[in-house]
Amino acid sequence: MASEKSTTLSEYLFTRLLQLGADSIFGLPGDFNLKLLDYIAPSGLKWIGNCNELNAGYAADGYARIKGIGALVTTFGVGELSAINAIAGAYAERAPVVHIVGTPPRQLQESRALVHHTFADGDFGRFDQMQEHITVAQVIIKDYRTAPAEIDYVLQQCLVHSRPVRIAIPHDMVGVRVPAAGLDTKIAIPPPVSQPQVEEEALRLVLDRIYSSKKPMILVDGESRVLDILDEIDQIVKKTEWPTFTSGFGKSLVSEALPNVHGVYSPDHKKFVDSCDLVLSFGPHYSSTNSHQNLTLPKKEVTIDFTETAIKINKAAFHDIPSKQFIQRLIAKLDASKFPKHTPEIIPTSTLSPVTRSDPVTQTGGFWQRLSPFLREGDIILAETGTAGYGANEFALPQHTRLFRPVTWLSIGYMLPAALGTSIAQRDLITRSEYHNLPRARTVLLIGDGSFQLTAQELSTIIHHKLDVVVFLINNEGYTIERCIHGRNAEYNDITQWRYLKAPAFFGAAEDGEYAAQTTEIRTWGDLEKVIADESMWNAKGIRMVEVFLPKLDAPKLLMGLLHSQEQADLKQQQTAK
Repeated sequence: MASEKSTTLSEYLFTRLLQLGADSIFGLPGDFNLKLLDYIAPSGLKWIGNCNELNAGYAADGYARIKGIGALVTTFGVGELSAINAIAGAYAERAPVVHIVGTPPRQLQESRALVHHTFADGDFGRFDQMQEHITVAQVIIKDYRTAPAEIDYVLQQCLVHSRPVRIAIPHDMVGVRVPAAGLDTKIAIPPPVSQPQVEEEALRLVLDRIYSSKKPMILVDGESRVLDILDEIDQIVKKTEWPTFTSGFGKSLVSEALPNVHGVYSPDHKKFVDSCDLVLSFGPHYSSTNSHQNLTLPKKEVTIDFTETAIKINKAAFHDIPSKQFIQRLIAKLDASKFPKHTPEIIPTSTLSPVTRSDPVTQTGGFWQRLSPFLREGDIILAETGTAGYGANEFALPQHTRLFRPVTWLSIGYMLPAALGTSIAQRDLITRSEYHNLPRARTVLLIGDGSFQLTAQELSTIIHHKLDVVVFLINNEGYTIERCIHGRNAEYNDITQWRYLKAPAFFGAAEDGEYAAQTTEIRTWGDLEKVIADESMWNAKGIRMVEVFLPKLDAPKLLMGLLHSQEQADLKQQQTAK
């Protein structure tokens, strides 16, 4: 009898990742994962070595949000705990990241040996327990017979829930032979199971609400990407022609070229939204940051939430209904003659005042809106937590762009290594001819000086891999976002002033040739015009870095309100003290 087809444990795992679309994998070498790393290239994956594990986690997160799955490899203990903040962020914001951890050999673990990277107490399970809180599935590989099935299960859970998982592989098992038969079957999200009675009742109620409404609207939130309902949303937005807004998390997920799409729902729109008698909310992610500190939450009594496996209508909830299948049925049933044509005029919330070319650039003067013409089809844009994250709400985005901005976790420094991950994903998709028929594309990073200082070293990895990345470094003398919250002039919101435009040279960028780094400054509106008109900023290869000088107490409109409140409180305190 012929022996069963087999492969090594490592090859099985890496082949599975490749099948799922993870062409590249991030991480750092460490003594308990070195043998594991030997199997990456032979399995067809590209290794992207990072400067530290935290950055590797951020990069894998960015990659996952573009490709649908991302992965990183760290070593046991010190390596995985360095990455744990990034894994927690991926959990909070629904990024499907596979965290692979190389652990000590089984014999050392079973004998409770007092080895390095532990607490020297013989307990090897502590790190497993820590990771359980920020992953939806975990496996510690111990038996070659069950290893393929365990790997498949964990990877499936990563896809189903779009959240991180952890796979721990002992050092002595990386080359162990395991059954390979499973590789012939694709890992996929289980197909929806019909719940006819529940679905019919929910569909009837949703249609009744739609047909009886007078002033309906649509709200597109960020978890719509996770639910894979963007095509369906596009059909509904076009078919109904109802006024449509996005959350900050949802911005870029619906075409802003459509006349009934009015950008991010801000407090300025609240009066109009509150006047609507129906809100179709797709993929809601109702965190405080994503709703302007809960100011822009839609009213529950008029809102229908389309979530992962439930349709929520006011106080009623219909569970076990996959949203994609339900929305497809809803579209098929929608009768245009029965629902209202609601096309009110939505007045733009901000207008640009004239400026002269010699005037200094400011956010209150419309920096973000005036930067919009720099963005082009296919760009991936990352706006770091801080004033950039708020300013990005004002962008007018071209087709096929993706915007990353602060959502819930808000770990400053995330966006730079995430830009590495998204740019690698962009390149991988272009290589597969799966990127909107575009032969080239850029990643555009907008990051404050304070955030840049947390993860600056990952710029070297971007340079090393010759990625087309444009960095707008917002130099506003420290943590302006924190100044807006508290401590306008406090010393703790100051940072060391770096010579930022020397960073590309320091991190190894070429000084000549097609990948030579380009650096420039923006201080005035005339400087901004030059950057936008500079052909090399659009089409040159490699790293381009622009330092934008802005006042430290300058911020987008919403944040300026916070600064003004502090100023008034300070004045009142001074008057009381007199």
